[in-house]
Amino acid sequence: MTFQTVFKRYELKYLLTKEQKKRILIKTAPHMSIDQYGKTEIRNIYFDTDNYRLVRRSIERPAYKEKLRIRSYRRAEPDSTVFVELKKKYNNIVYKRRLPLTETDALKWLLGEENCREDTQISKEIDYFLKYYNFPRPSAFLSYEREAYFSDSDLDFRVTFDENILCRLENLSLESEIYGEPLLPENTVLMEIKCSGGIPMWMTRVLSEERIYKTSFSKYGEAYRKIIFPKLSKEAEKYA
Repeated sequence: MTFQTVFKRYELKYLLTKEQKKRILIKTAPHMSIDQYGKTEIRNIYFDTDNYRLVRRSIERPAYKEKLRIRSYRRAEPDSTVFVELKKKYNNIVYKRRLPLTETDALKWLLGEENCREDTQISKEIDYFLKYYNFPRPSAFLSYEREAYFSDSDLDFRVTFDENILCRLENLSLESEIYGEPLLPENTVLMEIKCSGGIPMWMTRVLSEERIYKTSFSKYGEAYRKIIFPKLSKEAEKYA
């Protein structure tokens, strides 16, 4: 199967209620269709340094930031395909590079136990990242249920809805069950607009009618604020 491996786009985020999501889907139905994967259960393992340098920098909202993760779109099996993703953001533009591998091969590579089986420009970029950050370790498991839609007139325009966003700091495997601590209130949905250019007028009109405004939200950043940092603080108190 052929996978897209290079992305360059804007990613705009909005926090909605489930009622707003329903109204948006009704109003955008004439313009959008659900994508080929429909509803998916996305699993991610994020990598970071021992002092969480990557996520702490991300929270500071610098002009440039980057992160590394492994992602699957369903519960992984030993020989199923997962994606190693290097994601960079510069001046509000997101650049993503990804490679399809098995989880076993991906972990051996990212942990410095073996070289990548794929010798490509993307693998070289990720190798540079790994060496620069001295081979960051798995730091958090994030999962969520996603519905993805694309524009009937512009395949580069996509809208996704993420619900039941969970995080945990143990059992960091894409082959495991989904469980963890919720990062958003029960009735909240994260909507993302992904586009290479401007937002279509019909979508702008819907956002205006529903009084929905762009926000700054990072799943991994929220996991750090809500779960990781409090845990580090408690551990520090033990030795104070």
